Amino acid sequence: MTKGDVKKVVLAYSGGLDTSIILRWLRETYACEVVTFTADIGQGEEVEPAREKAERMGIKEIFIEDLTEEFVRDFVFPMMRANTLYEGVYLLGTSIARPLIAKRLIEIAEQTGADAISHGATGKGNDQVRFELTAYALKPDVTVIAPWREWDLNSRARLIEYAQAHQIPVPKDKHGEAPYSMDANLLHISYEGKALEDPWVEPDEDMFRMTVSPEAAPDTPEYVEIDFETGDAVAVNGERLSPGALLRRLNELGGKHGCGRVDLVENRFVGMKSRGVYETPGGTLLLAAHRAVESITLDREAMHLRDELMPRYATLIYNGFWYAPEREALQALIDKTQDRVTGTARLKLYKGNVIVVGRKAPVSLYSMDHVTFEEDEVYNQADAGGFIKLNALRLRLGALAKG
Repeated sequence: MTKGDVKKVVLAYSGGLDTSIILRWLRETYACEVVTFTADIGQGEEVEPAREKAERMGIKEIFIEDLTEEFVRDFVFPMMRANTLYEGVYLLGTSIARPLIAKRLIEIAEQTGADAISHGATGKGNDQVRFELTAYALKPDVTVIAPWREWDLNSRARLIEYAQAHQIPVPKDKHGEAPYSMDANLLHISYEGKALEDPWVEPDEDMFRMTVSPEAAPDTPEYVEIDFETGDAVAVNGERLSPGALLRRLNELGGKHGCGRVDLVENRFVGMKSRGVYETPGGTLLLAAHRAVESITLDREAMHLRDELMPRYATLIYNGFWYAPEREALQALIDKTQDRVTGTARLKLYKGNVIVVGRKAPVSLYSMDHVTFEEDEVYNQADAGGFIKLNALRLRLGALAKG
């Protein structure tokens, strides 16, 4: 499809600098009608200003939707059932939001009769892949317009020049400078750019928004209990909450105690290494609590199999393959392991630390009768001799064969 063929495009629109520039650029370059879609996925900022900005720019069809509950229920929680970490560290806060946003872009395109969608992801990053793999999986013939791969506004300075030339407001941070590149939702905030591009430079403390520094956290620890049913968190300190409300509560608790900060260099799908700083307070608490409940409810081999598959599963999400058949197949296996993961974990939060101090379950595989160091009547210790000899047989035969 050529530029002249595009009649209507649905733009993932945050109302920020980049997408405001894209909105103007789309209308100038493609001479097409633009529909804006703004998703509220718990980013902590008002989304209604995006409506006002779009209206000022002459947009007639404006979609603003609260997807918070769907985000946590259908994307974050399934991912958390696998204790998912990319490269052992990253809780995938940005990655897991992209398939939901792209899904709604496609649905709105169908609803409004648009023949294209557009996003603000750069040509250097992962998000372009995540948006577009989802779009093509759900609508194979869709046209995707990715301005960062087409225009010549290839630096922050040139973007600001374009914005000023077209009377588009340029946001400032508290020091009067352009802010860090940020992505926020209910699961996390990520920060990139500016001084963070040097992996040796420590982040400024005033950059963080969801968490206090561990040094400034309370001097008294706080205990938190999280209840799980078949692998999903359902209550905090005995209060049942919706998925979105539950994650919000855990964010408040974890943020108060400086929990969930991560500074990492990750391997992007496109091939380069990237330094990012993340705040994921609630997700960090969920991960620790979920593993604690699993430790007494999940069969050893089922747990080990799931854990072996987790890095592959994490990579699929990171690279944008949420709607790929292999991710769905892995999800089915992961979900099956959660049938009996029902119970409660007790955490102690203190100065950035999340410490598991208790776990219980109505149906537990933990048997005190078997593990006690005191006298018992259920375990014959002499049986271990034969068990060890059978497991050692191939080692002994191998040693004998070597002479």
